[in-house]
Amino acid sequence: MRTRFGMALVVLLAAAQIGCIFPIYSSSPDVRARQLIFTSEGYRHIPEIWERIWGLDMPDVATPYRTHGGVI
Repeated sequence: MRTRFGMALVVLLAAAQIGCIFPIYSSSPDVRARQLIFTSEGYRHIPEIWERIWGLDMPDVATPYRTHGGVI
């Protein structure tokens, strides 16, 4: 019983280190390139979405004109 549990644990840890059993992308270079392009299209817009969420693409309204920092 202890041996089976130990072997099952070793197999489980080895399987976790190997990665996915089924390949995500095709082995054909042409098909794989098309799949990678389709996958990366969603990731291309992440910086724009990030800037829109945090308001980085909007103008700064805190100071309507430049000041020198001293008392006017």
